[in-house]
Amino acid sequence: MRVLVVGSGGREHALAWKISSSPMVEKIYCAPGNAGMEDLGECVNITPEDVKTLARFAVEKKIDLTVVGPEAPLVMGLVDEFQARGLAVFGPTAQAARMEGSKAFAKQLMLESGIPTAPAEVFDDLEAAMRCLRKKEPPYVIKADGLAAGKGVVVAQDDRQAYDALKACLVDRKFGASGDRVLVEDHLEGREASVLAFVDGEKVLPLQPAQDYKRVGDGDTGPNTGGMGSYSPVPFVGEGDFRRVVEEILFPAAKALAARGILYRGVLYAGLMMTSEGPKVLEFNVRFGDPETQALLPRLKTDIVEVMKAVVEGRLESIPKLEWREEPCVTVVLASAGYPGTYETGFPIRGLEEASQIEGVNIFHAGTKRDAKGDLVTSGGRVLNVSAIGPDFAAARKRAYDAVARIDFRNMYYRRDIAQGVV
Repeated sequence: MRVLVVGSGGREHALAWKISSSPMVEKIYCAPGNAGMEDLGECVNITPEDVKTLARFAVEKKIDLTVVGPEAPLVMGLVDEFQARGLAVFGPTAQAARMEGSKAFAKQLMLESGIPTAPAEVFDDLEAAMRCLRKKEPPYVIKADGLAAGKGVVVAQDDRQAYDALKACLVDRKFGASGDRVLVEDHLEGREASVLAFVDGEKVLPLQPAQDYKRVGDGDTGPNTGGMGSYSPVPFVGEGDFRRVVEEILFPAAKALAARGILYRGVLYAGLMMTSEGPKVLEFNVRFGDPETQALLPRLKTDIVEVMKAVVEGRLESIPKLEWREEPCVTVVLASAGYPGTYETGFPIRGLEEASQIEGVNIFHAGTKRDAKGDLVTSGGRVLNVSAIGPDFAAARKRAYDAVARIDFRNMYYRRDIAQGVV
């Protein structure tokens, strides 16, 4: 098979790495890829949002399967474009991708279908949103309706923070059209977890739980990011809780979409709060999580290409279950200082070869490239993902941070508390 992986981040590197292990695959293309993905396949200079050029490339190269990493091209209709040309592509259509592309759409579907989630109201007017907030008690949860690269959610501790968050969306247009509407949502208390599932219509095959760390600073401080680390499995999500996630959230979501005439094929990501009343949905995403994927795929024993093909061909029932390694995996994100705000790039990266020699360690590139001299340099906010498997969480965590200690680039920043205290 010839496989095209769309995207350039750590998630896409992990997907390409896992796909490359399948005996079914003879050639991988990455669009646009990154410096780490060059070792797995041929990188081509096509951006994920250039949907028509990607489709033409897939036809020209006789691509047998395209795997879409980021959410933006899915929301833009990449899958629709590929399907119209008779191309096999893993991911939901634009209509189905509204589960992430519009938080208002997803919230309405959940409330109408009885899927446990926080009550919310939708506003396009600043004063009306503030009137709603005055009837509530802080903390307030404010979400931009559309895509915002994981940075469109604010948990405001007081009226001033809430006003600033609403103004940033509705007046200052910080997120452009994505912030034309906002959700004002009740705050949920508990511990966060993520459960992803392969979905083929009303058929659902869940992956094991993972947890990510969204805040930039130790102790969950600072602004939300695209994710600063993750681990899998999640000990506080027991078998009973996991069963409830599948039966009360994932299956009903797939069924509700199908009832609306929307055929969902791809991965559905449920971002959850494990509350005292049970699991409740914080958000749905329509693709693999980042950086959860980097902690999940090193543990997955099943051939991911076989599963993806089954989803695309509408025969997910042929995959009875997924096989997993028992050992946990811990992923630490190395970022550019200043992320998710302003940061500098172009700094040389050193120590990767030494770090990758540590037992159980995989290093997935996120924001890296080759400079004019061919040297590896930083090119993004999140630069590298250091994943490590170990016999227990303490060992996996030690291996990950031992590898981190061997890597260096100017202004390197990372959280030091990923998977801390997990047993």
